[in-house]
Amino acid sequence: MSKKSVAVVMGGYSDEYVVSLKSGQLIYDSLDRNLYDVYKVIILKDEWYFLDENNHKFPISKGDFTVALDNNRTLKFDVCFNIIHGTPGENGILQAYWDAIGQKYTGCDFYQSALTFNKKDTLAVLSKYGIPSAKSVYLRKGENINVDEIIDNLGLPVFVKPNQSGSSLGISKVKEKSELIAATEIAFKEDDEILIESFLNGMEVSVGVIDYKGETIVLGITEIVPKNEFFDYEAKYEGASEEITPARIDDETRIRVEEIAKKAYNSLGMSGFSRSEFILMDGIPYMLEMNTNPGFSPASILPQQAKIYGISITDLCGNEVEKALNKRN
Repeated sequence: MSKKSVAVVMGGYSDEYVVSLKSGQLIYDSLDRNLYDVYKVIILKDEWYFLDENNHKFPISKGDFTVALDNNRTLKFDVCFNIIHGTPGENGILQAYWDAIGQKYTGCDFYQSALTFNKKDTLAVLSKYGIPSAKSVYLRKGENINVDEIIDNLGLPVFVKPNQSGSSLGISKVKEKSELIAATEIAFKEDDEILIESFLNGMEVSVGVIDYKGETIVLGITEIVPKNEFFDYEAKYEGASEEITPARIDDETRIRVEEIAKKAYNSLGMSGFSRSEFILMDGIPYMLEMNTNPGFSPASILPQQAKIYGISITDLCGNEVEKALNKRN
């Protein structure tokens, strides 16, 4: 039986591309070479290319996602392993393109990607399934901002965050009314829509959920203890947080978190890797967001959880490839 060709697709158009390259390298290194021929594909704003083992670049044809090699051979991929964080791999753009050309890929479909990248819409859908979240105010760029009304509604402190942005970029914690406008300006640099959310005073947990061998499983619950005010970009990617797996919670709370995390995953029709963020307050998990292409570098939360759960990175990644291969176009 001939080996299937797998393109590990990494990079992206946002500041998260650096993290994506690390995630892609781990997946590239981990896929079983007895089963697959594995290739590195880098997607950046100004170029899409296949990078061979000698670091030679070969352009990707955007017409059909193939590569013209030196010896008149054309490289076509059986499946693309999507590990781009942020746009275009986590917001549905790349998935819609792949659907249009009949290219198989890992992870969720374009609709789930687009929906979960929009925090407001995700929380609105999940509220219909009884999954609680913080009170919030939604604003578009250019709208009038009534600071007094927002503070009266949400209290202080509040979190100001871009509605569609990954990796905690552009998020501020606002403790004084006078800081609110400046915080909105920071968030609007990342996105034309922002959310202002009431502060939930509790433990932050990060919950890995995947579909593995036909079953939705919670890989683990990780307690986030940020050294900064909250779990920001520095805390996520530059070591400014303590991540404790499993989280220090009682069994009753653990079961509640697992049930809600699975319910959110299944309610949205998810597939592939996911990492959902919750604040636990009085034993109740309040949903913050769901990431459909979470960080997958060796230091990232999902690989740590898989290790504790007893699933190897090779098996975890192989499961994703096999699911994608068996998916109908």
